[in-house]
Amino acid sequence: MAEIERESMEYDVVIVGAGPAGLSAAIRLKQLDSDLSVVVLEKGSEVGAHILSGAVLDPSGIDALIPDWKEKGAPIKTKVTKDNFYLLGEGGHMRVPNWPMPPLMNNHGNYIVSMGNVCRWMAEQAEELGVEIFPGMACSEVVYDGDRVKGVVAGVFGLEPDGSYGPNTEPGMELHGKYVFIAEGVRGSLAKELIAKYDLSKDSGPQKYGIGIKEIWDIDPEKHREGTVTHTMGWPLGSNAGGGSFAYHAENNQLFLGFVVHLNYKNPYLRPYQEFQRMKHHPVIADLLEGGKRVAYGARAITEGGYQAMPRPVFPGGALLGCSVGLVNVPRIKGNHNAMLSGKAAAEAAYEALKAGREGDVLESYATELKQGPVGKDLKRVRNVKPMWSKFGLAASLALGGFDMWTNNLFGLSLFGTLKHGKSDADATGKASDFKPIDYPKPDGTISFDRLTSVSFSMTNHEESQPCHLKLKDPEVPVRVNLPQYDEPAQRYCPAGVYEVVEKDGKPEFVINFQNCVHCKTCDIKDPSQNINWTTPQGGDGPNYPNM
Repeated sequence: MAEIERESMEYDVVIVGAGPAGLSAAIRLKQLDSDLSVVVLEKGSEVGAHILSGAVLDPSGIDALIPDWKEKGAPIKTKVTKDNFYLLGEGGHMRVPNWPMPPLMNNHGNYIVSMGNVCRWMAEQAEELGVEIFPGMACSEVVYDGDRVKGVVAGVFGLEPDGSYGPNTEPGMELHGKYVFIAEGVRGSLAKELIAKYDLSKDSGPQKYGIGIKEIWDIDPEKHREGTVTHTMGWPLGSNAGGGSFAYHAENNQLFLGFVVHLNYKNPYLRPYQEFQRMKHHPVIADLLEGGKRVAYGARAITEGGYQAMPRPVFPGGALLGCSVGLVNVPRIKGNHNAMLSGKAAAEAAYEALKAGREGDVLESYATELKQGPVGKDLKRVRNVKPMWSKFGLAASLALGGFDMWTNNLFGLSLFGTLKHGKSDADATGKASDFKPIDYPKPDGTISFDRLTSVSFSMTNHEESQPCHLKLKDPEVPVRVNLPQYDEPAQRYCPAGVYEVVEKDGKPEFVINFQNCVHCKTCDIKDPSQNINWTTPQGGDGPNYPNM
């Protein structure tokens, strides 16, 4: 690619990703010095188009960044008024009382929000401060200057189907920064490259992930309870996998309904999407949905490794922010506040460096603040909950995890020390010969739906003439290795029906329907051969979430 000539633009700070972390960094930089030149590059067609989160928002992040957010009209209005937690059986349920739960699990004081709409509002605040925001600009390459990161390549359009440059290809631009912030979200392609190049994970455990699948429903006003938050665990996953559901009663009679499956499950026949559809038929959920109408669908991977899986967040010339580091508090099911705080901390570190006349070095003060400040403290006290869940299962981890969070809350210590995560999610996948296929009920078309119908509710679109952005390191591995050993689980873990095994001329063939991809990154994470590399398609392509 060295022969490609591109124009370049120079900035003080280049930020990749207009999520809560990237936008917080941009806002904070301009708050500190209005003369700084700051650009945010977003691969979605607009800010918020690729944002998917539950979400119950802990306002500590936005409080620290924009204390007068209420006066400025932030779309953060629906206070949590009721907190329910249920253990589900196939036909019944048991409510878990709130009183034995550690205080950090209390949702009162938090807000039910659309993070897509929060990010749209944050983008408006950033632009008012003078931040340049370019949506539809996918960042496809890192630009290096010796050992340091100098910038990124953005805005490459019209590549030939084989990935080569043709007569109609727009080569994009190089955007150079004195510092470059990577805020791509979970398992971003540039972050993955930088973590590998600079060995940023050498002192941390393997990152762990979940797949979160979400629908928005307009429900019967008689059944709507604005401000009510419900979480469930147990059925239908049982011992097959960790995870659970959420149901948040937002404003305007809308229900944010979602399902999370931890990706360290063993059974290669498990289908996270179908588990979600099955869960909706439980009486606790089905009663809410009866008479309602689904209006949106999407899916996104979630970082779940927490404190002990955080890679080093700094490298020469820049930093990783938000979910590029993995800052989700798993038992609280919250990460947006930590994403905002990470962006704020990175901005403050870069501002001090620029004020001192530095550029392109390692922002050590950001690494220290992230680990020792409010983000690190938030994650450290819950660090053992996820590994306990993985090792001991649901019932034991509820008791042990609750005890561990209480001791951390009361005494600032854990009797368990810091537990390790063990295998990566890809390595956790078991062989097909050790399991039986799972028989899933057919969708009824009213409460439950097939995958391709659901994808249409994500407004996903990819230009079909572009190269496939889901790249196989070895095209033969799916049929030669994954099919005989794992019955090729990509057919099942993908929530968008991207991958199929079809018969052609009497032989199995692996097919990638990349047009369906909702950019969840599950394939990049869960493929047992680690043969699938998710890369960014051209800018503006992918889902177009309205208010996820």
